[in-house]
Amino acid sequence: MLTEEEREWASSLLPKLSDKFAAERDRVGSHIPYIAEDGVYKDFKDISDPAWWTNGFWPGILWQMFRATGDEAYVKPARDVEDTLTKVIDTDFMGLHHDVGFMWLLSAVADYRLTGDERAKNRGLAAATLLAGRFNPAGRFIRAWNLPESEGWAIIDSMMNIQILFWASDVTGDPRFADVARMHADTLLKAVVRPDGSCNHIVDLDLETGELKNNPGGQGYESGSSWTRGQSWAVYGYALAARHSGQKRYLDAAKRVANYFCANVALNDDKALIDFRAPAEPVYWDALANVITACGLLEIVDQVPQLERPFYVRWAVRLLKAVDKNWCDWDPARDGLVQMCSGCYENDADREVPMMYADYYFLEAVLRLNGKAARLW
Repeated sequence: MLTEEEREWASSLLPKLSDKFAAERDRVGSHIPYIAEDGVYKDFKDISDPAWWTNGFWPGILWQMFRATGDEAYVKPARDVEDTLTKVIDTDFMGLHHDVGFMWLLSAVADYRLTGDERAKNRGLAAATLLAGRFNPAGRFIRAWNLPESEGWAIIDSMMNIQILFWASDVTGDPRFADVARMHADTLLKAVVRPDGSCNHIVDLDLETGELKNNPGGQGYESGSSWTRGQSWAVYGYALAARHSGQKRYLDAAKRVANYFCANVALNDDKALIDFRAPAEPVYWDALANVITACGLLEIVDQVPQLERPFYVRWAVRLLKAVDKNWCDWDPARDGLVQMCSGCYENDADREVPMMYADYYFLEAVLRLNGKAARLW
């Protein structure tokens, strides 16, 4: 499916990724990094915030590298982080919310998938049960966060988290986990994904009916705008839901959002803004949206007819090449690979900075192009 030039480019990144992450592994070890400051990880979340939602991505990188290289040195720090996350259930239960899928899919569930470790399987099932317990059966949605005002809130990010529910049904034979995932996905399909392929980030739903009441602005520019990382969660999340459930409506949704995303980044040299509907000035970028969407596009490729595949492959490569060309720091002596990542449009502190979970998605996408990725979702 790749052209010769694309294949050579994707292959050329493998030794660079190996050098980068082996060096980071040796420096970071069993700590949990998040944002690099001037090429150095300083704030480790296992110390400052063990319940932080991105804490599964570092072990995800380690497990992907173990799968790609066979190097056992990646296993111990990955399992050490898994132990840290398991303690959070006892020490900070109320700090956990809809993002437990991100945390445990890439740590304990990854461990079980790659090694068959039964203790890791049980940890993953505990996380899936926690997520299923957030389900509102009347409104048919999984509640976001634990804020007093968020009883009726659901967010597009959750489409990535519900994949742990599909996994739980697969390993236990209990259909209830997957049922919750499908009902939630259907509610968000109506309330979050707009007809043109753009998405809301947060939706406020009626607790009894699940009908849309309001859409707070969230991490994009404002209510009704188009937060690009939200688009990327929708592309990848609905593509994964389609694979796990076999439901065509989810694949159609992923393709609709993907088409909207690609049409918009084409206006900016294949680089994603923080929000496609923000004012023209100032210009703020988010490399995260590029790399997550690239993974989603490659997931779509596996589910569409041969004639449709070139479009999604070409665009995945274009998005990754834009990041490689403009926003990568390949120096193994410096922490942080993907630069220019943004958490929120209005937040200076985490706007256009290197974020470790972008490194995860860039790694996963490049490994997929080379046939070396572990399927961790």
